[in-house]
Amino acid sequence: AGGAVEWRVAMLRTRLAREEHELLGTDTLRVHVPDDLEADLVEPREADLARRIAEGDGEAEAEVCRRMGPRIRLYGLRHLRSPSAADDLVQQVLLKLIESLRAGRLRERDKLVQFVLGTCRMTVLDLRRTARRQERLLEEFGADLVPAPPAEPAIDHERLAGCVQALKERERSVVVQTFHEEHSSAQVARALG
Repeated sequence: AGGAVEWRVAMLRTRLAREEHELLGTDTLRVHVPDDLEADLVEPREADLARRIAEGDGEAEAEVCRRMGPRIRLYGLRHLRSPSAADDLVQQVLLKLIESLRAGRLRERDKLVQFVLGTCRMTVLDLRRTARRQERLLEEFGADLVPAPPAEPAIDHERLAGCVQALKERERSVVVQTFHEEHSSAQVARALG
């Protein structure tokens, strides 16, 4: 049983490394590195950008969006298979990222890319869960959502006839030809001269 668990852990690490590779956009696949060694491999620039955003630097926010936007979009294209859904994912993830950085909720600023990857993963899961729920609801209640056709207004025929009779003969002829016989204005003009 211990070998099976180790195998599943290794498979999970490989899958996560592949997803991180997609997000990072590097030429080589990143492998799992223990946390104490990983701190030496991380670019200090990411931590610096995170710190500057927490301090309210708009240029740092723009730089993070410029760097992470294309990577998030690639992740979205791969997992959502729709350009518009990938664009929505970019917006949602960047919004969550900037809000978290502004509020100082990112505990380890040097793990900015990992935070983005995790946010992408969770957002895609939420989107899929929502889509499945909407499909189930539509199947169950879809027929009830079709609106009933609007009721035709009741016409008081006697009153209408009285109003038409009160018109002069030429005006009555225009109304009858236009609304009852459905002639165009050009046809009515020709008929009346």
